[in-house]
Amino acid sequence: MSDHRAGFPEGFDAPPGFAAVPGGADGSPFGFGPFDEPPRPSRRRPRREETVTYRVRVEIEETEPPVWRELELDSDLFLNEVHQILQAAFAWEDYHLHGFASGGTYYSREAELYLCPFESREGRPGVPEEQVRLDEVLAEPGDRLFYLYDFGDDWEHLLTLQDVVPRQEDASRAVCTAGHRSAPPEDCGGPFGYELLSAATDTGHPEHAEALAEYRRVFGMDPDPDRAPVPFDPGAVNSALAAVAGPVPDDLPGPVADLLASVRDPRLRGRLLTLASEATAPEEEPSTATVRAAVGPYTWLLDHVGDDGVKLTGAGYLPPASVREAADALNLTGRWIGAANREVQTLPVLNLRESAQKMGLLRKYKGRLLPTKAGKAVREDPLALWEHLAERMPPAPKAEDERLGCLVAVLAAAAGSRDVPGEVAAVLTGLGWRVGDGLPVDSGAAWDAMYEAWAVLDTMGGWSRGSFSRGDAPTARGRAFARAALRSTN
Repeated sequence: MSDHRAGFPEGFDAPPGFAAVPGGADGSPFGFGPFDEPPRPSRRRPRREETVTYRVRVEIEETEPPVWRELELDSDLFLNEVHQILQAAFAWEDYHLHGFASGGTYYSREAELYLCPFESREGRPGVPEEQVRLDEVLAEPGDRLFYLYDFGDDWEHLLTLQDVVPRQEDASRAVCTAGHRSAPPEDCGGPFGYELLSAATDTGHPEHAEALAEYRRVFGMDPDPDRAPVPFDPGAVNSALAAVAGPVPDDLPGPVADLLASVRDPRLRGRLLTLASEATAPEEEPSTATVRAAVGPYTWLLDHVGDDGVKLTGAGYLPPASVREAADALNLTGRWIGAANREVQTLPVLNLRESAQKMGLLRKYKGRLLPTKAGKAVREDPLALWEHLAERMPPAPKAEDERLGCLVAVLAAAAGSRDVPGEVAAVLTGLGWRVGDGLPVDSGAAWDAMYEAWAVLDTMGGWSRGSFSRGDAPTARGRAFARAALRSTN
């Protein structure tokens, strides 16, 4: 799996003011270099000393009647946060480049530009958007700010400050109070394409027949109903805004809170918030019988190793007799292909032994497998063993994609998700990870990333379909252990 987060953005559009440079002659990796531009005047004003609420109308230019949303925004938002809010308010998917401008549109030579990370890295004259606050560019009613999204379709959004009111203490940082017309779908051809698509997919539109015929003529097919404009739904918009601009709950495990803070996509952030809420909701503690059954394989292995240890094969594996006993302890009879007498060919046994080592219960020394001091201390106490395993879950994967994959797998299992690999794939893809030739992360690659966490849960009977099913849903036992593991990360 490769990390494309710092590379060429998906759905890249050549930014305004950039020209193709054959072979990247300017030294840039993508073959685009900025035109020489004279310095632009600063349009920013001093920041407010106190945060107030801005009532802002946002209108997509060249739509008729206009597509608009009215928003209430905290005045101290930075423009990178406003970008995320606008994406959520208009159901954009953040596939393309964007930028802000004050004193004119994004293409105006007299405007001051506030740049997205890609344009800032490429050296375009302007100010990085994360350094500019909303109250620096909107101060008094009537002030305007331009936001351009998708340098191909050119969706120009005009933000007009309508009113400034005191901020209520419990107010959300971003709320949609009104709106009109459906949000345009991605890549529909700009305002002209949106109007054509709107009429062609709306049987009640007075020009529906003509628009449908024109759409068929231009595109050679009927409109895809899955890509039709979605009617404005203030509830859905505000749910998306809450996911983007709402605070991260202060009672979340630290790694989960850090993950949420790094996610830009509002739908993905919303899904993670939902998982986190379900994973941390109050539930009864697991019974003694559940705990004993879950840690049973590790208890067996600690007992089997004993104080004196087990002599390993020359290759460092458990001897055949131990593998057969472990297979019986794991109830692999009839569920595993092969004689179950070689550890390297009996992966549940291999996972049991390796995870016990990684989680500090066992160690290798001079060709023997020996208990650690911690392993001896918890061998006779199932609850202590459960807590020991939970505190070390997952067993410290080193690669970043594995660390993230294991964290999301534990979170999803704790929430009772029916598709844990799917949750991992969505998060890794949303964070910019890709496989193969830049393809989104699939469930197979996600399973590889979450393997360390999966193997421990599998060993403990945590998946509904049993060993090596890739567990599309956790068992009650698996969910209880995942919840304990999440709590231990605080």
